[in-house]
Amino acid sequence: MAEEEPSNMINPVAAASHRPAREPFALMNAMGENAERPMHSALAAGDMRRILSYLEECTNEVEDALELHSPNPVFRMALHAIKGHLDAKVITPTSLIAASNVPYATANRRLKAMIKAGLIDERPRTKSGKSYSMHPSDRLLEQWSQMSGRVRRLTETYFGDGDSRDDARDYYFGGSYMTARTIPPLQILPEPLKLAGGMRVLVHGDPTFMVMENLKRQFEQVIGTQIHQRAFSIDRLRAEALRNAERTSSRYDIIALDLPWLGEFVEKKILMPLDEILDVTGLDPADFHTAGWKATHWAGRPYAVPAQTTPELLFYRRDLFAAEGLEPPKTTDQLLAAARKMHAPQKGRYGIGWNAARGTALGHTMLMTMADFGQPALDLPAIAGGFDTDRLAGRNYRVTIDTDKGLMAAEFLMELLNYSPPDILSMSWYERVRPYAAGRIAMAYGYTLLAPYFELDPSSPAHGQTGYLPHPHGSGASNLAHVGGYAMGIPANLAPERVTAAVEALRVFTSPEAQKLYVQNGSRTNPRYSVGTDAEVRRTSPIFEAVDAMSWRDELQFWPRPPVPEITGIIQLCGEEFHDMLRGLISPRAALRRAQERAEALIETPGPS
Repeated sequence: MAEEEPSNMINPVAAASHRPAREPFALMNAMGENAERPMHSALAAGDMRRILSYLEECTNEVEDALELHSPNPVFRMALHAIKGHLDAKVITPTSLIAASNVPYATANRRLKAMIKAGLIDERPRTKSGKSYSMHPSDRLLEQWSQMSGRVRRLTETYFGDGDSRDDARDYYFGGSYMTARTIPPLQILPEPLKLAGGMRVLVHGDPTFMVMENLKRQFEQVIGTQIHQRAFSIDRLRAEALRNAERTSSRYDIIALDLPWLGEFVEKKILMPLDEILDVTGLDPADFHTAGWKATHWAGRPYAVPAQTTPELLFYRRDLFAAEGLEPPKTTDQLLAAARKMHAPQKGRYGIGWNAARGTALGHTMLMTMADFGQPALDLPAIAGGFDTDRLAGRNYRVTIDTDKGLMAAEFLMELLNYSPPDILSMSWYERVRPYAAGRIAMAYGYTLLAPYFELDPSSPAHGQTGYLPHPHGSGASNLAHVGGYAMGIPANLAPERVTAAVEALRVFTSPEAQKLYVQNGSRTNPRYSVGTDAEVRRTSPIFEAVDAMSWRDELQFWPRPPVPEITGIIQLCGEEFHDMLRGLISPRAALRRAQERAEALIETPGPS
């Protein structure tokens, strides 16, 4: 599905799902590999999938043990339909009847009854409408999901230990009641999308979007057409989106964009306003993390839907902190003290890893670090919880990099340099997390989407030992979890006859059911509250509970990288000037002054990008 991907990145999700049983985890699948792979759905590890297999085996045992036992054809066909749906296999009436274990005529009557009762949906497989594929309906999936939860609790009650039985009781009477709701599996569309050549999607080559690649067959079954996905590194993704906007007709039905690009993409008419082509209320805006949803708006209008909300957090080794008697850092001073304590190059361990590579990587770090000291890069109006970004479309803003708080941020990075790995000045997105996963770094700033590098690797020293914190704050500022990630929108130059189908696919790809599927297959990003509170999702990683708590505390913020049209240039020039500072070529004050002057010129006389 991915045609072109960055060669310097590794897909930990793919590596985890394809490693041989009983062998150590290995990050062996480069994201540039394009070979079609068989899908190994991680739903097999989920409660619903495990319980389905458990019930199937139990049914087999009962029928084999009791000679007078009559098979239950409805139960058998429901099992087969749901199993096929989860495994992305085409189920036909013939295969359902064969799975019933009863005579053909009996099974056929029961199947017709299931269709009439709304338990099985039929979808035409051919233009003639004479051939159908069979799918579990929303009703059946919901009933099965609820039953799976009851079966799980019953098995814990009767076959688990005392703690499991206590947990089962707590589900009804304790604090876990609200978090125990379960989102049902993704359901197929009633009618397949009609798109000549299939659905064409442009995305970023990160682990979450690579989950979509691994689930290619699953999503093709859901939308009823082929999916062709191209994946690029962050800078090349923006360049390709800009090139695509110059074409007479868009090459892509859906494009992904980094959240800070929104203003530029709207001003350059790259995206369609969503309120012109769909009912926005149908997306359930209140279900999205507030910062992620607001970041997709320009001048009050929505132009994209959050596909992954992945805040940059501080990862830290809880076991190492406990051994040293250290508390998790809340301030930048505490962070420096912890990095100093953990820094032991003679033992092959360094204090902290962060984005310090020249250009885009360090530019992001500088803007976020300024925000950690309470300084936005533009003169945004202060409001409760941060700064206001609602009026950026008026273009009435000025640069605020060369400030006292900007100097505090620059000097903090200079000191952080002392407790970083020797290759820190070439370290960027993935390079900062790989050594953390390998145990060579005690702390690392990193987006949640990178957590699979250690969460899915049992051999990693950080596996099961990682704590997640918002950025520690500087003097007079507040803790922030800097919202990053990608949204998905519809190109403004998409052929009119393709828009309706593209909108429907966009709804599917960003739905709670799809987001849960991504998580179950290794993603550690999530833009929706409902997914973060799903009982099965919560059990996959502590990240989701931590991020939800940050959201409710209003720590999730996107103002540190305001999505103005000039933001890409501002990030780039900051990454250049402050890299010279870190190399010792210029002083922090000189770096601030030069960055301020270049950014002011960029805003006053915007040039071609």
